[in-house]
Amino acid sequence: MDPNAVNQNITVDDFDSLVTYENQDIWLTPDPSKNLPFNQSDSPWFAGTYHVTNVTNTSFSFNFDGESYHSSSPAGLVLTALETGPTLFIYGAAGPAYGSYEISIDGSSNVSTAHAAANATNYLLFGTSGLTYDNHTLKVTNLGAQSGDEGGNELLFDYLQTTVQLAPAGATVTNTTLEETDPRLIYTGNWTINYNPIFSGGGSIFTNHSNASFSFSFNGSTLYIFGDKVDDHGFYSVILDDRPAVQFDGKSGCGGVFEHACEKDNTLKYFASNLNSSTHTVTLTNAGINGSFFVPRADLDSVVYTTPSEYSVRQPSASGSSTSSPAASPTSTSGAAALSANASGLNIAFLALCSAWWWLRFIRR
Repeated sequence: MDPNAVNQNITVDDFDSLVTYENQDIWLTPDPSKNLPFNQSDSPWFAGTYHVTNVTNTSFSFNFDGESYHSSSPAGLVLTALETGPTLFIYGAAGPAYGSYEISIDGSSNVSTAHAAANATNYLLFGTSGLTYDNHTLKVTNLGAQSGDEGGNELLFDYLQTTVQLAPAGATVTNTTLEETDPRLIYTGNWTINYNPIFSGGGSIFTNHSNASFSFSFNGSTLYIFGDKVDDHGFYSVILDDRPAVQFDGKSGCGGVFEHACEKDNTLKYFASNLNSSTHTVTLTNAGINGSFFVPRADLDSVVYTTPSEYSVRQPSASGSSTSSPAASPTSTSGAAALSANASGLNIAFLALCSAWWWLRFIRR
């Protein structure tokens, strides 16, 4: 990572649709709609939510940057991402109820444990600052209690972070926000505006019609699409330029089937980075359920894209190698302490970018 470039820390919450759970039924999570208005200072969990399971050999996956693909296997978490940047940190929890897990990145594996005498949140499960700009595969397997240890079977996932380059050194960047009523957004099918102060700009728009879509064009190096995640939402696909369509699930993991429950606003529905200076076009389409009386919803809260004064598209590394830091030790009191130990080589300016993410994610309302 070029410490002099304009770099951005990207945080993906456990509720964001970029994270796909193979089976929501075996993961427990608090209902975010029960804690409104949300205040981060009142919760030990990032954005107030987490996903926890005590089922070993279960899986979830992470789809990143639109060009990556995700796969589910009975063995654990699989991350395959293009140009996520050189850093990746996965946070969860530690304590008496938590057990061991295996981390495998680019074929190099090690076993760590989240078992500890006392409970700890914001616990660093895995951290690396040496990834190349290339395709990487991360696999996390919940091993649970192992022979001879005192661990439990639980594994808790809170959020993950990575880094992307917005622009080269010396450049400036400008963020542009498109609300759902912006004329640059082109809708097909039937869409309904929902006015509510919890949304960016005071409203959002949704559809429950199969194949209803919206599209827009933009010039920028980075793209974010935000919206709700609710029990009555379903699958949607995103196409960026001439890339293959990528499917995401907008359904949340608590509440009930086909209910307007377990709602979390302002989730990250799609993200892309390392885009060139040409004009890009993106289309999001509600998949719906063919032949079903009930058609799940898809929605849009806002779109944010970053336009740099100068572009510098990162090319995949020829070597494809990476250097990973060990996960937090079971004696660490918090993920923050482990981050300091495992990422001491990071430029301090990068750590300061966390505040920029908070502006984008919350203050932008």
